[in-house]
Amino acid sequence: VQLQASGGGLVQAGGSLRLSCVASGRTLSSYVVGWFRQAPGKEREFVASINWGGRSTYYADPVKGRFTISRDNAKTSVYLQMNSLKPEDTALYYCAAGDLPTNYGQAYDYWGQGTLVTVSS
Repeated sequence: VQLQASGGGLVQAGGSLRLSCVASGRTLSSYVVGWFRQAPGKEREFVASINWGGRSTYYADPVKGRFTISRDNAKTSVYLQMNSLKPEDTALYYCAAGDLPTNYGQAYDYWGQGTLVTVSS
């Protein structure tokens, strides 16, 4: 399955962005989908994940209450709505698909190319 992440951009602190992850080659409905991010000079970190049916979601503590992950299996898409953005959210955001609902990046088999989010203060 090929993943394409999009929706990144430049936004002021307090603003919002909606990231999209679109699959091709295979439906996303049978996969857990996660979002990860990597800021300059830092390691990749887990942001959020959603299970196959979309009823279970998980969030990293820094984004809880601000970010919402959702999926539309009919459109083979997963979204990350990001509100109340902070400068520390600046990073390259990746979507990934795998079999297990985990925050461990190595467990995901398929990765998109990343979309850049820049939050100015």
